[in-house]
Amino acid sequence: MKQVTGQNPIIYSDYPDADVIRVGDTYYMVSTTMHFMPGCVILRSYDLIHWEIASYVYESLDDTPGQCLADGKGVYGKGMWAASIRYHNGLFYVCFVANDTGKTYLYTAKDVTGPWKKSYIEGFFHDNSLLFDDDGRVYIAYGNREIYITELNGDLTAPKEGGLHRLAVKDTGDVWLGYEGAHFYKINGKYYLFFIHWPAGGLRTEACFCADSLLGEFTGKDVLSSDLDERHSGVAQGGIVDTPDGDWYAVLFQDHGAVGRIPVLVPVTWQDDFPVFGENGRAPKEITVKTEKDAYSYEPLWCSDDFVYTPGADGRVQLKKPWQWNHTPDPALWSVTQKPGTLCIRSGKLSVNVCQAVNTLTQRTVGERCAAEVTLDGSGLREGDYAGICALQGDYGFIALTKEAGEYRLVMTEKKKTEKPAAMGSFDAEPGEVAESIPADSNRITLRVECDFAPGKDTAEFFWKTAEGFKKLGITKKLHFNLDHFVGCRFGLFLFSTKETGGTAEFSKFEFQTE
Repeated sequence: MKQVTGQNPIIYSDYPDADVIRVGDTYYMVSTTMHFMPGCVILRSYDLIHWEIASYVYESLDDTPGQCLADGKGVYGKGMWAASIRYHNGLFYVCFVANDTGKTYLYTAKDVTGPWKKSYIEGFFHDNSLLFDDDGRVYIAYGNREIYITELNGDLTAPKEGGLHRLAVKDTGDVWLGYEGAHFYKINGKYYLFFIHWPAGGLRTEACFCADSLLGEFTGKDVLSSDLDERHSGVAQGGIVDTPDGDWYAVLFQDHGAVGRIPVLVPVTWQDDFPVFGENGRAPKEITVKTEKDAYSYEPLWCSDDFVYTPGADGRVQLKKPWQWNHTPDPALWSVTQKPGTLCIRSGKLSVNVCQAVNTLTQRTVGERCAAEVTLDGSGLREGDYAGICALQGDYGFIALTKEAGEYRLVMTEKKKTEKPAAMGSFDAEPGEVAESIPADSNRITLRVECDFAPGKDTAEFFWKTAEGFKKLGITKKLHFNLDHFVGCRFGLFLFSTKETGGTAEFSKFEFQTE
């Protein structure tokens, strides 16, 4: 065994609601991906500190009008949440709900890379966690404020008729958010429920309750109320996992402003069969873990792209793993093989703003600072088209080429934060406000976005490339984490039409930079 030392956060990017398991010497972590496609990302690690993308559970979910951005609103702030991942008798199981369809999904696969088989569990089990018990029975824990345990039938399609269904724990305190985000385990013969809550006036807090049997009383308490980097934001909600050596850790998350909700690794010890989280009650800034693969080379969680792809045997193209589409894409309106080295996007509908644009290709931003640049050929734009690169969120900012009265212009546009907090899943159907617009010297131009997520910052700036170097356009855009999209800021390559469809945009030489 070798030792690997890392810094918290272990991933400075938006991977919330983690659930983690170990199979042999390999750890797998599933995370919420909301409305992005492909969805339900699974990360892989051999030391709990460094991670890479192993797979996505699905390419698209149900292809509803909302998921395809065909209803004018989309499923922002909805989609899949807080999945449970388990490995049992040679099968991987991933279970989650989608808040737009109101369904509980169960996917199974022999290999974490798929193929994954889709099925449903009758009912809606919010923030659920599966437990495969030693006697062959299967249970699901779930809920908000009131945490229930329900036994499932043998084929995991519905609650078992006459099976266990009980209230395990109820949050009766003065809280802004009641117990939720359940994680359910059986360890050394005892049953453990982990979840979060948010005491009024305090931090988001991790709690644990345990019982000697599924019919027994669950008793427990808060086990971690700690911030990290003095952000006054609690580290909580996630799964626990043991190492081959018998050490225990929790992968939790912390709100980090506009970059999103980011994973933090916390050591767990045991005292009188009850977990003790952190070091002296705090999430540590530095953490050391034993591993058998200290020399393993991980693929980055972000990527640059020359857009040179070769179709697979099935004729389909698999984009690099860090890419996700904002909602289900329309395959007839994008290509990376039509013109090698180029992502071609064609518009097929009218949109009011960038949040309605189909086939926006995104990557998570990374803290504390990151930048992305891309070369755009806008010669195929039509009147009223906008094509460029954005800092995608509810109150977005972007730099784009547009065509007005037959002339090309370069614009920086923002959507301002509303005075009233945006409701979860709400959609603003108004256009953004142009902060600056100038004539474009060419319809082929290199655009750049720089994001700063250092404490007190959360900003984006937008640039275009001149003979003298990059020049800023428009304002320094303030970024926020809001409940309307409920995800961290993303870089996005987009095209949308406001007057007529059929325009095209060609993107090449995408470069992602981090500090």
